[in-house]
Parts: sequence; C-alpha cells; structure tokens
Amino acid sequence: MRVKLAIGIAGIGLCLAGTTVSVMAHHAFAAEFDANRPVEFTGTVTKMEWINPHVWLHLDVKKPDGTTEPWAFEAGTPNVLFRRGFSKTSLLPGTEIKVDGYQAKDGTHRANGRNLTFADGKKLFMGSSGTGAPFELARPGVDTSDAPKK
Repeated sequence: MRVKLAIGIAGIGLCLAGTTVSVMAHHAFAAEFDANRPVEFTGTVTKMEWINPHVWLHLDVKKPDGTTEPWAFEAGTPNVLFRRGFSKTSLLPGTEIKVDGYQAKDGTHRANGRNLTFADGKKLFMGSSGTGAPFELARPGVDTSDAPKK
C-alpha cells in the first residue's frame, strides 16, 4: 500500500512540475510588449512560422531611405488564427500587407501583432491578447474600449 501511495505522489509531483515549466515558459503581453509603443507597417511577407505557442509573421518593411528592415510580429496560437480565418496559404511570401501592433519593450524589430490588412482592405485579427483584443480574448487590466457592447 505504501509503495502505491509513493508512486501516486511521485506521479502527481511530476505532473505539477511539468505544468510549472510550461506556465513559466509562456509570457504575458505586458512582460514583453509595450502598449504605449504602437507600430504600424506596410511590408512584404517573407515567412510565416506556424509554431506553438505563437505564430510568427516575418515582414520586410521598406524604410523612407529605400532600405528594408526585417520585422517579426507575434500572433496568436495556430488554432486561434485558423478560427479567425487564416490558413497556411493566407500569407505566402511576397504578399503585401499592413500590420499594426505593439513594439517589444527591448526595442528590437519585434512586435505583438493586432490587425493585419490585405491590399483589398480585408482585415484579420492576429490573435493578440494585448491591448485592443476582441472582448472574448481580453484579460483583466487590458483596455477593452473597442469591445462590442452587450
């Protein structure tokens, strides 16, 4: 009986340890991105990484001096983007789009994506849980002023 109890406690401990590691590995919007530093760029898609926990959209942005600057935009999970209308062929390399979001706190060319707009005007929400997220994704303490009123 004591052996079964010890095995059960060890199993629960391993499960809790695994949960702790995955929770620590995932970050909050406010930990990495700055809601007071909005960015908006028009550029050309170079690659889209459909990986967990977040999809990454890579864009070449043309600067006023004619040079290009690579930017990476964090989006929601692959599942969230599929539910919002994205597919793996929605953003092929070479697609011209406009993206807005919030720059990384460390000042690098990374941002948390909010909206993506195609050349024809069609908009897709990128799945962010940060400022301006749709009402159903908003977290406590996050601005929901553009949320639909019930």
